[in-house]
Amino acid sequence: MPAARLLDVTRTLRRARRMATGVDRVEQAYLAQFLSDDTPCFGLARTPLGYLLLDRAGLQGIQDRIGGRVDWGAPDGLSRLRRGRAMEVRRAEADFRRLAIARTAVWRLPRLIKNLPDPCQYFNVGHSNLSRRVLSTLSKHGLDINVLIHDVIPLEYPQYQRPGSVEPFRDKLKNVQKWADRVIYNSADTKAKAEAQMTTRGETPAGIVAHLGTVLPKPDPSELPHGQPPAEPYFVTVGTIEPRKNHKFLLDIWDEMGPDAPLLLICGARGWNNDAVFARLDALGPDSRVREVSNLSDPALAALVQSASGSLFPSLAEGFGLPPLEALMLKTPVLCNDLDVLHEFLGDIPVYASVSDHYQWTRIIKNWANTAEMQETPRGLQGPTWKKHFNIVLSPRA
Repeated sequence: MPAARLLDVTRTLRRARRMATGVDRVEQAYLAQFLSDDTPCFGLARTPLGYLLLDRAGLQGIQDRIGGRVDWGAPDGLSRLRRGRAMEVRRAEADFRRLAIARTAVWRLPRLIKNLPDPCQYFNVGHSNLSRRVLSTLSKHGLDINVLIHDVIPLEYPQYQRPGSVEPFRDKLKNVQKWADRVIYNSADTKAKAEAQMTTRGETPAGIVAHLGTVLPKPDPSELPHGQPPAEPYFVTVGTIEPRKNHKFLLDIWDEMGPDAPLLLICGARGWNNDAVFARLDALGPDSRVREVSNLSDPALAALVQSASGSLFPSLAEGFGLPPLEALMLKTPVLCNDLDVLHEFLGDIPVYASVSDHYQWTRIIKNWANTAEMQETPRGLQGPTWKKHFNIVLSPRA
């Protein structure tokens, strides 16, 4: 009998009813995988009041709510005790409690763990709840601890992070190094960088590389807002508007090109620590050649990317890089920064250019805009699959 599985769904709880990010999708993919076979599965969630344990039925209830098949319920009495929290989170916490088979205060976590079968494997794939208390308790009770690391960008580029977020991330990595039995990496590049951070403090846990699966949404132009896609050649850049995504670089190029520039559509929610870029976006006039587009559904965004003259990706650092991969799967030309991690799984299909070379980027963008009809379509790219990912992660270990 294979070991039971305990999936940490704390991130799913905290981000309930919000537009899913790449990390959110990974936790959801693990949830779907664990529910798809007969291996016993459970869920662990951290709330402000303690921990919750869910069984298969509870996890199915969470998946049904994420997928929109069941509505989230009303807040309960406990969720009303902590004022100032978003209504979506309060409703999610209430439903998690209603679906839980056991719950306990923070200091009684061992009591909760005793409800699990033996043996049991713990999977944390959302960078949430990687606390000393959780990992040490699970380790003490014999659970096999598996943690997926998406990147170590907060430690490599602390200047790009939210204030106060770097040290907590450093503590998480220390906890993973001390108590994880195995670390899952989304790329060989992430593995090398994470282990370089760990080796300064001692031995590193066993690690494997398993590229993340991709499920490309079917493009649906009918879900686009009025006026989209533009009738003229346009470019897209997809991703949260945060410093390491390097939107400033594109805004500078568009300023240099002036009124004859093609359209640039910036697709993504506003992030953090980026006031200068936000100010420039707020100052855009109605005739600007740069437009901010947000809150698109996945099928609408796919339709916008599919019809673009090119997808631009000047990011300064990535752990994986889903937007350029999805653009290539849609056969849209991609121009991206020359990052090792992109070479790892995109190969020679994109056009690479260093963001230190404004001239090269400008030349390529102008060429693609002026030869839209003649632009050679990139050869089809078969993205990594979740089946292959889980074949690696869930295969029996020697």
